[in-house]
Amino acid sequence: MLYSHTVGQGQALVLLHGWGFNAELFNALIAQYKNQYCITVIDLPGHGRSDEVKGGIKEWCTEIIKILPNNPILLGWSLGGLLAIHIANKIKISALILVAATPKFVQTDDWVYGIDANNFHQFSDALTLNLSKGLKRFVSLQTNDKAQLKILNQSIDALPASAKALNQGLEILLNSDFRPQFKQLKIPVQIILGHRDTLVPANIAHWYERLTTSNPSVKVLVTILDAGHLPFLHPDFKLRII
Repeated sequence: MLYSHTVGQGQALVLLHGWGFNAELFNALIAQYKNQYCITVIDLPGHGRSDEVKGGIKEWCTEIIKILPNNPILLGWSLGGLLAIHIANKIKISALILVAATPKFVQTDDWVYGIDANNFHQFSDALTLNLSKGLKRFVSLQTNDKAQLKILNQSIDALPASAKALNQGLEILLNSDFRPQFKQLKIPVQIILGHRDTLVPANIAHWYERLTTSNPSVKVLVTILDAGHLPFLHPDFKLRII
């Protein structure tokens, strides 16, 4: 069973976190928007308070879909963004918000907007050696807010992901390519990127914007903040549904 929690009032908004973290990552965002949206947070399979789910992205998304509210706005950060794109092609949602996310995480000959595969393996290996220490260091590079850091560090220690789930998540990040699925979307999409993000380069904005130009039915709004891979911690972060 997957853990979920709902708070607030208004249109349904679902938040999907990234690899190694849990839904507590979004606490500041919930506090900011709970009077405007009915917000549901979900711990990904094997992360936080959720049970593990066998299989890969299809099986993960099947379990997530079971607990989604009707026709939500779906926000995905990093790994959560890949899941959100997949889900958006499976069920009806009203809008998609991708935060530091991409339809294809790893760079290939036909895709320059990703992280180099060798760098990806080095990054993931370093984190996996000591997940708690690695995630804390990663977060410390994203924000200078000491109170925020303390809360995030506590959630990392209290709600660790399982080794199996971490490996599943890495496989999803390494092997997923949802460019064709993204191009098929007929819903409003907001993209929020970090100018200093070393995992999802901000120049992917060019790809997103070209899609809008070449296909008017794809409605994409791109925002780039002076942030790293956690732009929702930036004070200028705002949800702008088209």
